[in-house]
Formats: sequence, structure tokens, C-alpha cells
Amino acid sequence: MAGTGKAHLRRSDSVVLSVEDLVVEYRLKGSGDRVHAVSGISLDVLAGETLGLVGESGCGKSTTARAVLGLPRPTSGSVRFDDVEVTTLSEREMRRFRPKAQMVFQDPIASLNPRRTVEDVVAEPSRIVASGTRAERREKVRTVLREVGLDPDVMGSRRARQLSGGQCQRLSIARALVLDPDVLICDEPVSALDVSVQAQVLNLLGDLSQKRRLSMLFISHDLAVVKNVSDRVIVMYLGKICETARPDPLYARPAHPYTAGLLGAIPVPDPGIDPRGRRTVQGEPPSPINPPSGCRFRTRCPFAQKICADEEPEIREIDDNHYVACHFPLTHAAAA
Repeated sequence: MAGTGKAHLRRSDSVVLSVEDLVVEYRLKGSGDRVHAVSGISLDVLAGETLGLVGESGCGKSTTARAVLGLPRPTSGSVRFDDVEVTTLSEREMRRFRPKAQMVFQDPIASLNPRRTVEDVVAEPSRIVASGTRAERREKVRTVLREVGLDPDVMGSRRARQLSGGQCQRLSIARALVLDPDVLICDEPVSALDVSVQAQVLNLLGDLSQKRRLSMLFISHDLAVVKNVSDRVIVMYLGKICETARPDPLYARPAHPYTAGLLGAIPVPDPGIDPRGRRTVQGEPPSPINPPSGCRFRTRCPFAQKICADEEPEIREIDDNHYVACHFPLTHAAAA
């Protein structure tokens, strides 16, 4: 599965975010071991496009998102926003760049300062970059709060502890939008919310994306959520990309055994369907400290052969805008 290559990257003037050969590694304290969190992935996002990034816990989704913003800076690789190479920027240059790309974190309450009021939380980014006068910043804050569905006259003086989880996430989105970014990175933005509130936040993000022509990198382990919000989907496993395509063909005809296993694990609300007959991923993921040779999924793949241990598969196109990194991709008939 997890393979190398850039065949899926698009050469277009409308690409606003381009990531090539991104590597993020961490050195463990007290030993010489390194955690290979992200191992040479490449992706791109067009203007107004939402790219979904999915995979099980520990595959490197959140690390990828943070590395794109330099939190922390990647070990190696290229991250470009509108032809600006972010990885080589100085701290001062990075501060000037940050308004172009903002992030919505997974835990909405933990990401908010409990001592600040709602208006102060949203106004803080504008104060940091010294954007506009004090009166202009206050008016912008009130406008953005209304845009995300929070009444500034009612909510403006409250603090995070006085808000529900959904309201806190709306506040986090408002804080990210107050600087008018071109790219919004959403790291599991609805995983901590109730299902009904999830739908409200997802609809809000969809409306904002269309209204502002906002590009989004949407990270989630929930495949149903990703399908509903994404224009394209990338499936990750143990720091590598295994498959990417538009949502409908990817979910209807997965070409990689790992993707098929993830889709097979989605609960189906039909008592007539026997879950034991569905393809699922067996076993535990290998350690990112010592990942398997060749294809990283081979230790859990029912179709693995010797070549899977000897050679790492490269991403290749098997259908229109459908790419997979696998020596033995599933046929469409078998996947169906």
C-alpha cells in the first residue's frame, strides 16, 4: 500500500497548497530511535476545493496538518502556498504568512483561552498581526461571529466554559476566519461533538467554503463525514498515502485492500446484513519506529506476496483521477 510517487499531483494555476515529499520524524528521548510519523507524502489543494484526509488513529493525519503550518516544521520536504515555499521562511516571515492559512483544532474547548471573552478570542489574531484600527477590528469580530451563527450581543461577553461544545467549535472557526485565510485546515473538527451538532458544523463549513471560496484540508477518521464534505479523498496508512480519488468512485470501488477494509468497518443500520461477511482490516498497525519494508500494509494484507516486502509500490493511475499505491489493486468487479 503505502507508497511513494507524485502521479496524483495536478499541474494547475489554481493550486493554492502543494505539498511534496513531506517527512516528519521525531527522536525519542533516551534512545536513538526515531518515530517515522509522516514518510514522504505529496498532496495538493485547488482554490475552493475540500480535500479529505482519512485513516485510522496513528496514520499521521494530524501530524501532516500541523507540519503544513510549521507546527512543528517538517523534517524535510516542500510546502508551498501560492508559490511561496513555507519551509524556508524565517520566524518573522512566518508571522506575516500565517494569516493565509489557519487551523481549526480537534478539541474546541482546549484550544480556547478560558480567561478571555468570546470577542477577545476572535479579536486576538487581528491584534497580533496589527490588522486595522481597534474599531475596525471590533466590527470585523462581530461580523464573523454572526457569520458562524453566534450573536455577538448575547455571546460576546461570555467565556468558553459558558458555551456548549458546538458553540465552542463555532467560536474556533470564527477565530480562524477573522484574518480571511485562503486555506483552512480542519483537524477532526466534529469528532468531539454530538451527531446533530456535527451536521450543523459541517453545513456551516460547507456554506463558508462556497461563500468565501475557501480551500480546506479536512482531516477525520469518520469516512461518512469525509465523503459528504470532500471534493477529493486521500487515504493514509502509517505515514504514507495508499489511495486517492473523488469520493463517489473511491467509496463505490475501492482499489486498495486497506481502503476496502476501512469501508467494510462502517456500521450499516440493517439487521439483515451479516457483518461477518464484510471485508475488514485485521491485526494491529506496525510500530512507526520500525515500519515494515516495502509496502507498509503488507503485514495486514490478505493479498500480500514477496514483492510487497521487497519493493515499495508507487502511486499510479488506474482510472480517471483514481490513483492507488499497491502491487495488486483490487479489480472493480471484486471491490463491488
